[in-house]
Amino acid sequence: MTAPARPLPNIVYIHSHDTGRYIQPYGHAVPTPHLQALAEEGVLFRRAFCAAPTCSPSRAALLTGQAPHSSGMLGLAHRGFSLNDYSQHIVHTLRRTGYTSALAGVQHVARDPEMIGYDQVLGKEDAEKLAIAWLESRPPQPFFLSVGFSETHRRGRELGYFNPDGPAGDPRYCLPPAPLPDTPETRQDMADFKVSAARLDKKMGEVFSCLERLGLAENTLIICTTDHGIAFPHMKCNLTDHGLGVFLIMKGPAPFRGGKVIDAMVSHIDIFPTICDYLGLERPTWLQGASILPLLAEGKGKGKEKGKGEGADTQKEIHEEIYAEVTYHAAYEPKRAVRTTRWKYIRNWDERRRPVLPNCDRSLSKEVWLQNGWAGRPIPEEELYDLLFDPQERNNLAAAPEYAAVLADMRRRLTAWMERTNDPLLKGHVPMPEGARVNDPDGIHP
Repeated sequence: MTAPARPLPNIVYIHSHDTGRYIQPYGHAVPTPHLQALAEEGVLFRRAFCAAPTCSPSRAALLTGQAPHSSGMLGLAHRGFSLNDYSQHIVHTLRRTGYTSALAGVQHVARDPEMIGYDQVLGKEDAEKLAIAWLESRPPQPFFLSVGFSETHRRGRELGYFNPDGPAGDPRYCLPPAPLPDTPETRQDMADFKVSAARLDKKMGEVFSCLERLGLAENTLIICTTDHGIAFPHMKCNLTDHGLGVFLIMKGPAPFRGGKVIDAMVSHIDIFPTICDYLGLERPTWLQGASILPLLAEGKGKGKEKGKGEGADTQKEIHEEIYAEVTYHAAYEPKRAVRTTRWKYIRNWDERRRPVLPNCDRSLSKEVWLQNGWAGRPIPEEELYDLLFDPQERNNLAAAPEYAAVLADMRRRLTAWMERTNDPLLKGHVPMPEGARVNDPDGIHP
């Protein structure tokens, strides 16, 4: 592809832990004014999904442009999992085009951040301060800057709190997330999440303000997202939309501006190919995603989806379906999913038919479920949900005869993708790397 005539834009990849879509621009009562302003100036993707609802696999998918099982990141980096080839990380492709790279804060794709290949590793704590200091040093342009925050991850593995050393949230007027019952405990848990989200918003806002103050904002593409759903039961580490749904806001030179809202399905694996097309770069051969640039063209397209009439008005789509997976988190829990605009199919691959409790972070909300028999609730082998009539994914239609054709179609799609991407799960149990650390799936907490 021919390189664009404009100067190559700087890229700031700024990201959080465990936030899902629970921020103000997505309509939740979670005040995040800086993220709201970013959305109003840029582009918000309402149906953005991670490729895996677990920390390292999700980030690896975004940064390598491929499914976690293709990149090798089948579990958590700090527990001994890694990429097959760190030269597939986006910083190496950008370096060949003249980009300087720097890492501030959380990265979660390597046990040692030095092995990733950034030109500068600035440190892990106080990511916003590290990023601002680096920007103020006037680094060579164009640059790729990753700014990773620990918020809104729960603090303290043994505590499961959001703010163990700070103020608690006010639970009196707080609604828990949709999968959970409304109890004093779940309200308090969500109120504490809001405090963490406010802290995240403030820190991200400081980076945005720095870009403006230094005159860098006009020619900087901001990619603002999170790794996966929030750290509540039936959310993070689950293949429902509660686990896969992420916020994604992009702001920069045209076409990433104007307060646009995109309803088409996009995946984190689309970010890498989008950057290639945006910069006029040849795509590396390993990329599996699609560019989102066609979605930013003016106007709407005509499309057809199962269950809709021919020629029904839809926003342009770049995917007929998207895929997601879990293999390891704290414990082994192999499962795969395919989602269309109408249907979700989940296959739980292991013979285990009970919840893998260590894959849910300790919390007040988890205690509510544990005290009421969650450990004994059955897990089906297959799940099929009609997302139009059942957006909470509670009514499993996999055994309903009238949906047999849909089930067969979704099975076919999932199997074809697994074969196309050489998913090791097709061969049976996926072993962990030598020296990796995982929990007993019969345990309770990570």
